[in-house]
Amino acid sequence: MRIVRYSLDDSPPSYGWLKDEMVGPLSADPFGAYRRLEANLPLDSVTLKSPVTPGKIIAVGRNYPEHAKEHNAEVPESPLIFLKPPSTVIYNDENILLPPQSAQVEFEAELAVVIRKKGRWIDIKEIEKFILGYTIANDVTARDLQNSDTLWTRAKGFDTFCPLGPWIETDIDVSDILITSRLNGEIRQMSSTREMVFNIPQLVVYISSVMTLNPGDVILSGTPAGVGVLSDGDEIEITIEGIGTLANTVAVDTRRLFGEKA
Repeated sequence: MRIVRYSLDDSPPSYGWLKDEMVGPLSADPFGAYRRLEANLPLDSVTLKSPVTPGKIIAVGRNYPEHAKEHNAEVPESPLIFLKPPSTVIYNDENILLPPQSAQVEFEAELAVVIRKKGRWIDIKEIEKFILGYTIANDVTARDLQNSDTLWTRAKGFDTFCPLGPWIETDIDVSDILITSRLNGEIRQMSSTREMVFNIPQLVVYISSVMTLNPGDVILSGTPAGVGVLSDGDEIEITIEGIGTLANTVAVDTRRLFGEKA
């Protein structure tokens, strides 16, 4: 099933489900008990939003050997995790904004895991109980700042640096699916999730040994090799087999430093 968040006219976003090109409401949010109501809204009559509003975003670095290699970095012995703030989230077709602090903003195509229920020290045998489904993410990174800063918070944390979408796919085997990114129509990344150093169950178990995972939290599982620089006017498309395509345009953030209005 494909779970969406949508607005109808000016209404607050609601959760729904997608059947072909029709949207139906859910009786409650998808993190507990709910019923699927009739899918009677044409998809083009609603405005889709980010499929989830995460309390926290936990990302994983260097989880594909070839990506570590392209940055002359070692593959970690255990998952290398960091946080992105929820304020980085945007949806399909929204602009990724290039901040004035960086001269090298890059895209990173990633499979994202959406957590269903609260968990700590999750048993790998029960992993499916804690996963609602999967969506597509772009872990946008100010690479020059990542290289200059001791920590990655600034490089990974600018507003608009985590596009998510277009929906949550609940019925998919992600052990061997293709991830592709295209910059202005040209393929830049292509790899399978089977190339991950740490697979999805291992990541969920490891992260839950560090922190409590809550409903709606999102885990970004790492990016394959082939990341590259984004420029004003670019279009970056990320396609994951069995899920769909996340597409965003790129624009310069014209706001000044330190919160001054443009």
